[in-house]
Amino acid sequence: MDKLTTPTQLIERVYETILDAICEGTLKPNERITQEGLATTLGVSRQPILQAFQILKREGFIEESGRKGVAVTPLDGGKLVNLYQVRGALDALAARSAAKRFSKVSPKPFRAAVEALVTEGRVAAESNDTRALVRMDMAFHKLVYELSGNPVIVETSELHWHHIRRAMSSILQNDVRTFKGVWDEHEAIIEAILCGDEDEAGSLAQKHAESAAEHLAKILQEPEHASKLSGA
Repeated sequence: MDKLTTPTQLIERVYETILDAICEGTLKPNERITQEGLATTLGVSRQPILQAFQILKREGFIEESGRKGVAVTPLDGGKLVNLYQVRGALDALAARSAAKRFSKVSPKPFRAAVEALVTEGRVAAESNDTRALVRMDMAFHKLVYELSGNPVIVETSELHWHHIRRAMSSILQNDVRTFKGVWDEHEAIIEAILCGDEDEAGSLAQKHAESAAEHLAKILQEPEHASKLSGA
């Protein structure tokens, strides 16, 4: 983590820096962190660290650990499976809503940008770059949410997305092969949306999330991977 020197929106920047470190695995599950240590690392006072801690506790990324310290919350397999179930319903709704919009308008103005996104996603999948893989997956799902035309879907997805992002990063660090076929599924979903096929788009999006949940559950049952994800 690099030092922060600009005071503008300092609390938000500190929060995002710590959150990124947790989601990307720089800060491990159960790792203890202190205000003093992070203040030194980031080059800021303890006050923005304290404020960021309060937000991260509320969101479930850190928990109390001893005097004046906190620890990174272990990944909870049950909670993650539940999150993927919610995400499946949300993704299906978003895909159906987006397809309904494209049943009435031409997809031509959007196709070039969509195809570029899919191409970039495939490149990331072949690169074995964990950060790029997670970033492009987030970009794809954000695009589908935005194409739905429903701002509540976008807002709802933001409530849990970083927990899924963290799980994805942890899984990919153990098995990057997980994402080799994902972009075939993404391309099929987006094609159904652009063709205005509501049923197909919704069904594919639901199956995509269910497949991810099943894969996660399988990994969490493997002792070696489970111990890494939970910090045991």
